[in-house]
Parts: sequence; C-alpha cells; structure tokens
Amino acid sequence: MDMTWVTDRIAVGGGIWTDSKMREVARTGVTHIIDMQIEFDDTDIAEPHGIEVLWNPVDDDFQPKPPKVFHDGVDFALSALDGKDSKIYIHCAAGVHRAPMMTLAILCALGWAMDDAKQTIQARRPVVDFADVYVRSVEHFVRDYAGAEK
Repeated sequence: MDMTWVTDRIAVGGGIWTDSKMREVARTGVTHIIDMQIEFDDTDIAEPHGIEVLWNPVDDDFQPKPPKVFHDGVDFALSALDGKDSKIYIHCAAGVHRAPMMTLAILCALGWAMDDAKQTIQARRPVVDFADVYVRSVEHFVRDYAGAEK
C-alpha cells in the first residue's frame, strides 16, 4: 500500500481503490480516511472495516482551492484525533498534490509552522510536489482559521 506516515497518527498517500488494499489500510490501525480524490469514493469499501471516511473530492487542476475544502478536512481530522487511538489516512490518487495539501492544512491547524510542516511531509514522502497555487490556498485557509480561533 502506498502510504507514508508523517506523524505517528497521520499518514498520507495514494488511492486505495480495492477491497484488498482497504484491508491493508485497516491492518495499519487507520480509523479515519480523508479521501481527496475526485475519482473514487472509499466509503463503501471502508465500511466493513469500521473506518470512517470523509470524501472531500477535489480536482487536481492547479487552481486555487476554496477554504471549505480545508475546513471540512481539518474539522474531520481534529475530531478524529480527539480519540486517543485514532489514526488518519489522507489520500488522493497518487499522494503527490491533493493529499499533501490537506495534510499541510491539518498540521498547520494543529499548530505546526507552515515551513516545518512542508519540510516534514516532503522529508517523509519525497514524491510530494507542493504546487505554489495549492500552498497559497492553504496559507489563505490558515490565516482565516487562525483569525477565527481568536
């Protein structure tokens, strides 16, 4: 399975697509999935494993992403991480653009500095390509998110 652990509870990677790969994901202890791919909704293949899925479909079109995309993913992730034994897998089709973008937003919402989060994600998963437009979308979200927290 194309899965990279960024922290001990947050993984990022590529598409799951099949029942056998979902079994592999379940064996890693993943309890929640943020599915960023527009191509396939994991909900039906995750249900038998008791894995909760947020299908947050985003086109990998190198266009700015609206804050709602990040709010939905961050809210889901933070709620999931409230459980002490929960683990999240964030994925898109290849784990290169959309899933790392969401992982970046989640880490920043958890208090990580943007540069530290980017460096950690890229160090652990070298195939990641942080497109400038996606990073700017996360930066806009983080500014709004930080302002709403005050």
